Amino acid sequence: MNKNTISAAAVIVGATALALSAPLSASAHITASATSTAAGSYSVITFSVPHGCEASPTTAITIDIPEDILSVTPTRNTFWTFDRTMVPLDPPTDDASERTSQVIYTAITPLPSDARDSFELSVKLPMGEAGDVVEFPVTQTCEEGQELWVGEDVPSITLTAAEGDGHGHGGGHAEESEAEAETAAADAVPASSTEASGDVLARVLAGAGLIVGAAGLAFGITARRKAAK
Repeated sequence: MNKNTISAAAVIVGATALALSAPLSASAHITASATSTAAGSYSVITFSVPHGCEASPTTAITIDIPEDILSVTPTRNTFWTFDRTMVPLDPPTDDASERTSQVIYTAITPLPSDARDSFELSVKLPMGEAGDVVEFPVTQTCEEGQELWVGEDVPSITLTAAEGDGHGHGGGHAEESEAEAETAAADAVPASSTEASGDVLARVLAGAGLIVGAAGLAFGITARRKAAK
């Protein structure tokens, strides 16, 4: 195999590596996945934090709660403390006069920039139409710098149609629904994880195809040169 053949193969392999690595790095932002997306249902939403601010460890995660979510129960995390920001409800409901507008997780020990962690909130999703997007803006505070996960990068879930009377339970049924949601969170595999795995597999297979093609191209060029001689 001559130098030209080797160079051609190296270019194709390098391009394949870039094609595989670029989408992976671009997708490395804070995401949200839910045990239930049915409008009005109780759901445990998991916020996954895959990295710090560039090379700086994460010290706090602040999750903004949409106005139409009135019930929020944070899950404890061994390495973090949490607090809530409460605001008055206007008008108040029969059950509450205020709501949680933010949940703030503060690191006991900063999360290294090359490590990941996750945070769970049990919420009652708002009523809405299938396809409505519920956004949870997140502020990631680091030892140096800050990342605002908003706009196109905002963690969000998409509502599906309401199921039965899941949106109209009273107190006792609501507690049962929330407990069921928390139990489901322990057993369920977040949809975003499955989608991400499938996406990575597709890129790996595509990259393998390009590498095989590069090998075939190199072999063909070599064979033609030998025939010409």
